[in-house]
Amino acid sequence: MKPSSENNPIHHTQKIKAQIRQLIDHLREDVGKITEPKAQALFETSAEVLTGLVKAFDDYEKKSEEAWRTEPMGSRPKERTTR
Repeated sequence: MKPSSENNPIHHTQKIKAQIRQLIDHLREDVGKITEPKAQALFETSAEVLTGLVKAFDDYEKKSEEAWRTEPMGSRPKERTTR
């Protein structure tokens, strides 16, 4: 029988976030080591995109975005739109 952490998605999201954060740190360290402006921009942009991905993982863990909530759509009040 597999340990319960293997079935727990939070266990996996936390591990993945740690790996992504290491990559973010590596990219930002390398920005200071290279001198070509386009490569610096590429590395910094990559770090920013990955930071957004870490936030998405955080949002999933906290269920802070509507897309990650398990509540059925029918039980939520409908949003009113005005035109």
